[in-house]
Amino acid sequence: MSAMKRKDEIQKAEGGLGVLIPGLGGAVSTTFLAGVEAVRRGLALPVGSLTQMGTVRLGKRYEYRTPPLREFVPLACLDDLVFGGWDLFPDNCYQAAVQARVLEPHHLEPVKSFLEAVTPWPAVFDKGFVKNLEGPHVKGEGSHLELVEAIKADVEEFRRTRGTARCVMVWCGSTEAYLKPAEVHASLSAFEAGLRANHPAISPSMLYAYAAVTSGIPFINGAPNLTVDIPAMVELANEHRVPIAGKDLKTGQTLLKTILGPGLKARMLGLTGWYSTNILGNRDGMVLDDRDSFKTKEESKLSVLETILQPQLYPELYGNFYHKVVINYYPPRGDNKEGWDCIDIFGWLGYPMQIKVDFLCRDSILAAPLVLDLVLFLDLAQRAAMPGIQEWLSFYFKSPQCAVNLYPEHDLFIQLMKLKNTLRYLMGEEQITHLGLDYYYDL
Repeated sequence: MSAMKRKDEIQKAEGGLGVLIPGLGGAVSTTFLAGVEAVRRGLALPVGSLTQMGTVRLGKRYEYRTPPLREFVPLACLDDLVFGGWDLFPDNCYQAAVQARVLEPHHLEPVKSFLEAVTPWPAVFDKGFVKNLEGPHVKGEGSHLELVEAIKADVEEFRRTRGTARCVMVWCGSTEAYLKPAEVHASLSAFEAGLRANHPAISPSMLYAYAAVTSGIPFINGAPNLTVDIPAMVELANEHRVPIAGKDLKTGQTLLKTILGPGLKARMLGLTGWYSTNILGNRDGMVLDDRDSFKTKEESKLSVLETILQPQLYPELYGNFYHKVVINYYPPRGDNKEGWDCIDIFGWLGYPMQIKVDFLCRDSILAAPLVLDLVLFLDLAQRAAMPGIQEWLSFYFKSPQCAVNLYPEHDLFIQLMKLKNTLRYLMGEEQITHLGLDYYYDL
């Protein structure tokens, strides 16, 4: 299909867009909701959001065509977003935001009435997957299939009462215990047999994803859980013509790795070791204090450097570097995560050098704009008839999902080029290669 034909066939973003969030009462979710409403009321800027503040270059450099991205691509408007979701705790989103202690009162009070009106539905929960959490607001249904139907009933009631034209579901719930892909995940038929048999390797996040995709709703995995990164879910998404994306939102320390790592490789500087430690005191930190949940996060964070540095291609520079990641639960810090990186590199003639990074970041402040962009882009992908894995959105994830015969792209700058070139393609514009020779030679 030609790019111009694709542009003409993108459905318009008309009507309300439902944003369905497992983990509605978490710090990321409430920060996202409060921020969107503050921006809608003209009280704040959507800093960190590519869709709202970014531009895209079109054509040659001397043409100076750089429209705002939100004007170039037919995205849903912020005013069209309508929110619903599930949580282990019954608190409304204002109560949950106060409890999360991410936003100051002067940001929360102006949007208090909006947040108070958003209350969660009882969640699907299995303590075997999140050992350090326990909440009273859970569904009573017992079997996997009953839970899927309960989720779908919530969605249909939301659609009926809120009058949404389309929906997107984004997992903002906790990191689940580590799962290796099993036979039950290998095909859709095996997965659906596992649903009927209440297979223990089907996690709550997979139940949400199955309910979403079979309801025609795009699904975003914001945690490092397997969820949709299994053959069964890819098959399901393609069968139902629904986009899926994941996994694990790229916020603090890993964001810096995807910036610094490509820089070291670009200059052919060697690496002997990269030690990363984090202190975090929010609910996510408490969940990750469990060994099995930490294992899931560790796998996500460790995969980045190997793929960026390509030690198989540069064994003298990166063939033997040591990479260590530690996360420590430290309640006094709350959502204000601190990431320390000690990086040992070497240069000309093997002389050693060091880089020290101390990133005092705010976890949910960095994550909230990513949730917004992903919701808008997944809705675009659905309207553009782009089902299955959305690798062009790797920019937003620690462990980008891709086809089984590919390796994931982790270089932040290549990821951004891939994202913007995809948008250029959809809108019938020329891809930007940065070759530039045609400015100087008659090619």
